[in-house]
Amino acid sequence: MPHMTTPKQLFEHELKDIYYAEKTIETMLPKLVSEATTRDLSRAFETHLKETREQIKNLERVFGQLGKRAEGTTCPGIEGIKAEHDEFIRDEQPAGEIRDLFLTGAASRTEHYEIAAYTGLIAMARKLGEKEVVELLDKNLRQEKDALKKVETISKQILTETVKPNGGATKSKPRTRARASR
Repeated sequence: MPHMTTPKQLFEHELKDIYYAEKTIETMLPKLVSEATTRDLSRAFETHLKETREQIKNLERVFGQLGKRAEGTTCPGIEGIKAEHDEFIRDEQPAGEIRDLFLTGAASRTEHYEIAAYTGLIAMARKLGEKEVVELLDKNLRQEKDALKKVETISKQILTETVKPNGGATKSKPRTRARASR
C-alpha cells in the first residue's frame, strides 16, 4: 500500500483503527460483565455492549457513505489496554472492590481512547465535508462520553464505600450481584 498523502487517506486509516477497536471491545465486554463483582458495574458493561454494537453499525454506515467496505486495521492502543487487563487479572487475581476498581480504571482508559479517536475523526469529517458521517460519528462520541461518566460514577461510589482517607480499607458492606437474572 502506498504511503498516505491526503487527509482523506488518514481519515480512512483512523476509521479502520476505531472500527477494529470497537470490534475488539465488543468481544471483551461479555468477559467484563462476568468479571465485575457489583451489579451496577456489570449492568453498565451490559449496557455498553449494546451501545458498542450500535456504534459498530454506525461505523459500517460511515464506511458505506464513503463507498468503502467496513474493515479494521490493528489498533495498538486498544490491544495495549486489553493486554494490560488480561495480565492484571491473570497475575493479580483480584477480588471484590479491587477487581471492580481495576475494571473501572480500564474502562475509563478505553473510553478516553475512544473519545479522542471520535473527536479527531469528527474534526476531519467536517473538514472533508462529510455531513452525514459527522452525525453518525457524533452519536458514537456522545455514547462514549456517557459511558465514561457512568464508569467514573461507579468508581467513585466504590471508593467512597471502601477506602478511608488515609488509603486503608473501611469495613465494606457485602457486595453481591444477582446472577439469577442472567
